[in-house]
Amino acid sequence: QVQLVESGGGLVQAGGSLRLSCAASGRTFSTYAMGWFRQAPGKEREFVATISWSGGTTYYADSVKGRFTITRDNVKNTAYLQMNSLKPEDTAVYYCAADRTITIVAPQFRYWGQGTQVTVSS
Repeated sequence: QVQLVESGGGLVQAGGSLRLSCAASGRTFSTYAMGWFRQAPGKEREFVATISWSGGTTYYADSVKGRFTITRDNVKNTAYLQMNSLKPEDTAVYYCAADRTITIVAPQFRYWGQGTQVTVSS
């Protein structure tokens, strides 16, 4: 069982930056791939980024590539999403997720956090 808690969301102006954190419980964090997804009002949840258990492999959605960076610290049991050059269309609730296998498909992630709101004003 893995419990995930996101933090770091908030209100930022377009062009600004935020760093989201996802703190995981349990001693097996380092064996899980981690992912970030987002869901805007009236839209389906969409993939943002994912990272392998070692941190050696990452994938990004085209819409965030070059602006967002996913990392992890297996000592602190925490995954991060550094978001730069934010745009109003990045406004959404951001969720972190964990699974044994790296994937970009939301239903394949077994564990989910409660989400953190990111709002980017124009």
